[in-house]
Amino acid sequence: MAYATQDDIVALYSRDALAVADRDGDGEIDADAVARALAEAAGEIDALIAVRYALPLAAVPAVLRRVACDIALYRLALSRDVATEEHRRRYEDALSFLGKVVKGHAALPGAGGATGEPDMGAAPQPIVTKGPERQFSRDKMQGL
Repeated sequence: MAYATQDDIVALYSRDALAVADRDGDGEIDADAVARALAEAAGEIDALIAVRYALPLAAVPAVLRRVACDIALYRLALSRDVATEEHRRRYEDALSFLGKVVKGHAALPGAGGATGEPDMGAAPQPIVTKGPERQFSRDKMQGL
C-alpha cells in the first residue's frame, strides 16, 4: 500500500526537496526513482506496523504520509550519496515514531484494524510460581 506520492513530498517540503531524485543531472525529477523510493518506504512501514495493525490500513493517516516521505527522501539521498544530517535525523525520527506505534506508545488515528497487542507468533506462556524442591540447600550441604 502506498502511503505517499511525489505530490505529497512537494506539498510537505517543496519541489526543492526532490533534487535528490535528479538521476541524470538535467534538473528534472526522475519520477520512477521517487516511485521506487516511496514503494520501499511503504514496505519498511508495513514491516514494522504489521505486528499491531491489520494491513492494508483502512485509511492513510497524515502522520504516515510524512513518515513515508521522510524515509523515501533519505533513501533517495543515500542513493546519490548526498544525504545530509537533516535527512538522517528525519529518517531516524520516522523509525522512532514507528517503534512507538509498534510498542503501543503511539497510535495511527483513523487507520482502523488495530489488533491491540503485538502478535508475537506464539501463545502466552504461563508464569511459573513454584518449582521442584531444591537439590542443593544450606541444610543438605552442611558438613561437606
